[in-house]
Amino acid sequence: MNQLAPTGEFIYTYAYTPDEESLCHLEMRSFFGVYTPTKILKSSININPSRSPFMKERIEVLFDGDELSDILKQVEVVKMNNTTFKVIFVKINDLASAEKVDYQQKRTIERDIGLIIEGEADVHQPDVTFGLVPFDGRWYFGKYVKSEAVWLRHLKKPREYSTALSTRVARAVANIAVPNPEGVKAIDPCCGIGTVLVEALSMGIDIVGRDINPLVVLGSRENIAHFGLIGDVDLGPIAEVTENYDATIIDMPYNLYTHATPDDQLSILKSARPFSMKLVVVTIDNIDHMIKEAGFTIIDRCVAKKGIFSREILVCK
Repeated sequence: MNQLAPTGEFIYTYAYTPDEESLCHLEMRSFFGVYTPTKILKSSININPSRSPFMKERIEVLFDGDELSDILKQVEVVKMNNTTFKVIFVKINDLASAEKVDYQQKRTIERDIGLIIEGEADVHQPDVTFGLVPFDGRWYFGKYVKSEAVWLRHLKKPREYSTALSTRVARAVANIAVPNPEGVKAIDPCCGIGTVLVEALSMGIDIVGRDINPLVVLGSRENIAHFGLIGDVDLGPIAEVTENYDATIIDMPYNLYTHATPDDQLSILKSARPFSMKLVVVTIDNIDHMIKEAGFTIIDRCVAKKGIFSREILVCK
């Protein structure tokens, strides 16, 4: 394939339920500094779509134009040499209803572009996939990557709590805490069975765990090892943390194994203050007053729902 210069822009598409919307939007803001309700977003920030439980796909933009004809003209320079390819017209786009492209038109456009590109098309197992999408009044074409639902692999753990975060929520929380892992040290000092740790470690986040309960520390270590991951989990209270961390994740203990009273919750937050640059808290209670009393300021938030059950996720500095 000839070397094509990307424009530096990326198009992302999303899929989420109404219950997940608030959490997804907070994750978007953490990654990109903005969010959109349209389930399609353009940014100069490069995120692996498999990191997010809500991203469907990413296009790394090579060409853009006001009309589809502009794209057809520009793809004439694409030469695949010995590399096979296919073209996908992305399903999610923001065309007005009157301009929507139906299924057959999409297949026709895919074929038209495929005939212009110099090389061998392979619709089943291509070496390279290209994506085409209309967005915000323009057309975009580039290298296509489909998200892989890595979190699905982590659903079945050797050790589990019925009240643990779901893998989708845990993955989003890890992303909210550490949107860019480079050079960032993180800690989950009330890690429980390790749901957040597994998701964070699987994304290459430098994170350590800790818990006051020896049984869950063993369970957390077993879960991490089960997925072939490497991460330290120490036994001990949060008050004994001595290192400083760029990001701290606390899922407030509330289950029958490690029930935390309001005084316990406040103590956890106060203990986290000296070593935490950024704090992400998951809670079933409204603890805004505790956050303030512990010396943190809430800078963003969302609600993660599951039926009638809901958790608040607070981002604090």
